[in-house]
This record gives sequence, C-alpha cells and structure tokens, in this order.
Amino acid sequence: MGNPTQLDRYKSLLEFLDLRFKEDITIQDIEDISFYSYRNINRIFLSLHHETIGKYIKRLKLEKAAQYLKYSDTNISDIAFDIGYADIAAFSKAFKNQFNCTPSQFRATQELKQHIVQKTIASKSIHQESTLVFKIEELPALDILYLTYQGSFENLKGIKQVWQQLMEYAFKNKLVDDNTICLAEILDDNEITDNVHCRYNAGIVIEPSLKIELEGLFRIKTIAPQKYAKFLHKGSHESSLITYDYIYSHWMSNVNLELEDKPTLEFFLNDDKDTPVNELLTEIYIPIK
Repeated sequence: MGNPTQLDRYKSLLEFLDLRFKEDITIQDIEDISFYSYRNINRIFLSLHHETIGKYIKRLKLEKAAQYLKYSDTNISDIAFDIGYADIAAFSKAFKNQFNCTPSQFRATQELKQHIVQKTIASKSIHQESTLVFKIEELPALDILYLTYQGSFENLKGIKQVWQQLMEYAFKNKLVDDNTICLAEILDDNEITDNVHCRYNAGIVIEPSLKIELEGLFRIKTIAPQKYAKFLHKGSHESSLITYDYIYSHWMSNVNLELEDKPTLEFFLNDDKDTPVNELLTEIYIPIK
C-alpha cells in the first residue's frame, strides 16, 4: 500500500488494538482512531494483516489466555474475565475452537510438555550451568525505531531481511553509529501463535527527543521501565532455542519469580557479519514482577 495516510491510520489502529485488545472495543472506537468508516478500515486492515479486525482481536485474546494457562497457575475463570469474557462457557467454547481443546486440557498438556523437557534436559550430559546463571536487572524506558516481522520464527532469512530493511533505513536517516543498541522484542510464543501470525520487532534504541519522519511500516515506540531476569546466550541465534528451553522448563520451576505479562527482549552484543557464530553473544531479558 503506497498511500501514507492509509498506512498511518493503519499503524495508529494497530497500536490501539495491541494495547486495548482485552477491553470491549466498539466499532465507534475503531472509527474514532482510524478516521475511516469501519468498513473501509477493515478492508485496509485485511489487506495488510491478512485477517479482519474482529478476528485479530479475538485471536489476541485467546492467545493471551493460552499464555496465562501455560505460564501461571491463575484460575481459569479469572483468566477468562481478564481477557474480556464475562461468560466462562463462552470463553471455553471460543478457546476450544481456537486450540482444539478446553482450557483445562491445554494447561494439562503444557504441564506434561514441561515435565518431558525437564527429563530430557536432566538426561543430557552437556553441562548447562552457565546457561542458567542470571541477574535481576531493571531497564529504564527505551525509545526504539522498529520494523515488525510476522511469520515463522524459524524463517531466519525472513527475519534477516527485516533487519536489513531496518538498518538501511536507519543508515539513510543517520541514526546508526558505533554505540547503537540493537534489540529484538519477541511478542508471541510460537507454541501458541501459529507461524503465520508470530510477531518479532527488530529495533534500535534512539534518543527520546529525536524527530523522525516515518515512512512505510516503520514505527517508534517507548518500552516502559521493567524488571527482568537477564541471561547470556553464547552461540548462533538458532541455538538460542536450547537456552530458552532451559529457562522455561528448568530455571522457572526452581526460582521463585513470577513472569510479567510483557514481551521478552533480546540484545545483540556483536555483529554476525564479522563475528564467528560460536562467539555471538545475545542477552535475553525475561520480564518478571
């Protein structure tokens, strides 16, 4: 889509939906944010996002519920209420339509998966103690320029293309120097969200006062101050999946910390263009309360 006005209105609507999807969003809310009729903005949204606004909101609600079921012991009725379902029966029906199982069955399956992974890890001879070393760190507010990748997290070529687009845009606008901080914001869990819809923000930290005329689908946001458990992964980006397995199946079951409902961050400490794969360093920040 080449119309800047349509893109800006789409981006404004998307930010609104991502922030408020748990609430009761009306057609009037959507029209007020987008300055379009619901019919027209829904057409624009569908062409860019490959699903209607209504399906997008419903999917986000149910995927968030699945995350709560997977990573917390919150009561199912409380989860339903938190994501905007007053009727537990309606929630259970919608959840089953989305995931082909009831909320309680989903939770039981996730607990079984975690147990299997823990046993697999325990049987490995590779020493992983260093993987589980962590520090508690509170990050200040970070302003970032970013571009969203949507698709399978295993599609490294696609993710690299998004990074290339971001860096070319940043260089063109003279936003990059030797001290530039590159980070990724992991918005979805690929065991919950299907590969078509998994989201990953490739970003660089910018000065809060910086004024940039945004083009296309590039956006700016502020990541609020947050406390994290910080881990260091050494090796290829592909092998970071092993580190995540240890974090979520082993570390979380042995450390008395509760996850916060915020995206995971990854900070890249060196450049894969001039660093051997086994020397790449990635800081993984898991949000905690």
